[in-house]
Amino acid sequence: MDLVLDAADRHLLTPYVYPTGWPESEPCRQLLSLFVITNLGALALYLLFGTLSYYFIFDHELKKHPQFLENQVRREIVYALRSLPWISVPTVALFFAEVRGYSKLYDNIEDSPYGWSGVFLSMLSFLFFTDMGIYWIHRALHHKLLYKRFHKPHHLWKIATPFASHAFHPVDGFMQSLPYHVYPFLFPLHKVTYLGLYIFVNVWTISIHDGDYRVPCLLRHVINGSAHHTDHHLYFDYNYGQYFTLWDKIGGSYKSPTAFEGKGPHDYLRKLREK
Repeated sequence: MDLVLDAADRHLLTPYVYPTGWPESEPCRQLLSLFVITNLGALALYLLFGTLSYYFIFDHELKKHPQFLENQVRREIVYALRSLPWISVPTVALFFAEVRGYSKLYDNIEDSPYGWSGVFLSMLSFLFFTDMGIYWIHRALHHKLLYKRFHKPHHLWKIATPFASHAFHPVDGFMQSLPYHVYPFLFPLHKVTYLGLYIFVNVWTISIHDGDYRVPCLLRHVINGSAHHTDHHLYFDYNYGQYFTLWDKIGGSYKSPTAFEGKGPHDYLRKLREK
């Protein structure tokens, strides 16, 4: 995040926003800047990619499903916009620790003993590490002691749209993002790669709520896509994973998506039309 903060300082904050006597490295200034940048960035990613997905990928026929709520899209957006600032508070604390040099993020490829291969391997390990972390955190949030208070609001959306992707209770949203932020404190990761992965995970979160169930046949039971996550919203105790089905299979919570078996939401709508 220090790359983004440096760019903001250089092009906007130092010459136009903050007094010239307020050092860029001063902690209070960094915290304030990170809070603004994090919120604006999250808002931009959510609204930009959510809107693109909603208008160009999401099948609007799904809005005719009996479990699609009245004014659902507006409610999803409002809930997300209310939650994002609260989610950003602990997130900014972790970004601040990164900026102050406590993580294992590095600037240059030469700083890694493994070069470009290290960058590639770190991308893979990031995906598998975060997939594992999110699986267990997500599953824990379904425990009766946590579900009603923190995770149930996200399950209001049985037939989700891309705008449901960030419509979490703040505690739920932060807990499920925690593996992304923990990774660079445990493992070396290139800073630009980290920014790219941060954008990717936000886009992926939107994509598994977009109602587009198409997946290459060979990957249908490997990739945790929208079909899998739709069944998670509909049937509750299945498909907790984020990118892959690996941990669901290990944990006994994998369910073959009903959409692949001719029993999904589109099939239900088709049967309704035929009656």
